Amino acid sequence: MTRPTQLESTEAGPYWEATRSRQLVLPWCTRCERPFWYPRAACPGCLSSEIEWREASGRGTVYAVSVQHNAALPEFKDQVPYAVALVELDEGVRFMTNIVKTDPLGVAIGQRVRLSWDPIEDGRAIAVFEPAEESSSGTDL
Repeated sequence: MTRPTQLESTEAGPYWEATRSRQLVLPWCTRCERPFWYPRAACPGCLSSEIEWREASGRGTVYAVSVQHNAALPEFKDQVPYAVALVELDEGVRFMTNIVKTDPLGVAIGQRVRLSWDPIEDGRAIAVFEPAEESSSGTDL
C-alpha cells in the first residue's frame, strides 16, 4: 500500500526512529512507571517530564473496530474494505492501527493480535497488527 508521508513531531521522534529497526516503543513515565500513548512532553497521569522510551511486546487485544468501505484518502482506494482498530496493547495503552492479513469483516472486539509492519519508502514503517495465532493452551505463540 502506498501511504501518504508520515509527519514527525518532536515528541514522536524516538517512536519513528525505532520503526526503522521494526521496534515498537512507547513513552514511559519514570516517575509513575506507566506507559502512555500518544507521545507528548509530559506524562498525562502525573505531568512529569521524566520520560523514557521502552520496547513494547507487540501484542494486544482489539478494543474497538470499524471496517472502512470508502477510502479515507485516495491512496487507500484499492485497499477497501479495511479494518481500523483501537488495539489495547498488553502494556495497557490503546493504539489506533489497521488489522491486516485477515478478512476485515472478521475482525472482532476481544480478538488477540500481534504486531506487523507496513514499510514506508523512507525506511520507517507503520505499526499494523494481524491476528495472533493461539496455541492449544489459549495463549499467544
